[in-house]
Amino acid sequence: MTGGPETSIDGNRPAATQRGQAKELRRLALLSAAAALFAENGFTRVSLEDLGAAAGVSGPAVYRHFPGKQAVLGELLLSVSRDLLDGGLRVVSESDDPRSALKGLIQFQVDFALSNPDVIRVQDRDFGSLSDADQAEVRSLQRSYVETWVDVLARIHTDADVPGLRVRAHAAFGLINSTPHSVRHHGRKIAVKSARPILEQMALAALTSE
Repeated sequence: MTGGPETSIDGNRPAATQRGQAKELRRLALLSAAAALFAENGFTRVSLEDLGAAAGVSGPAVYRHFPGKQAVLGELLLSVSRDLLDGGLRVVSESDDPRSALKGLIQFQVDFALSNPDVIRVQDRDFGSLSDADQAEVRSLQRSYVETWVDVLARIHTDADVPGLRVRAHAAFGLINSTPHSVRHHGRKIAVKSARPILEQMALAALTSE
């Protein structure tokens, strides 16, 4: 076959596509390494060489994916914030009523928190190391995520004021997001299994109480 895209040796997929997939996998590996290293050591104590070594690439090769360490932090927290907002909106759109939407949001947040304790720790500790532009965008995405919860709560607590509902939402986030730090120290696989229903029940009780 001539005139078509460059093909791989197996003749099935374009080599350019394979290279693109490999590049994306390396980028994701760098973000995963960054979450773990930033959580353990703090953003300021991690070098690009550390990130590269943890992801299996050389330090200079990191620049093929990110212009610098701050950009890695920015992409890490921005991608998580986008995923949370997109996931929250999806949960609500697929729910039949406000209470099922709230249960879905709680399950979604608990799953995120138990799966991403390193990212939560980085967000709490190193948010100030983001560029001003990234800080503004993360805050905007997070506000939209909170308002997704508030909108659902407003349909459950029809007489409640919106500021009070925001307090409820933030309190639920505090409960859910802080727990993974403690369960990691007590046999994570067992602790996560037992923590999930407890967190979901406690958050639902707090958010639906009068």
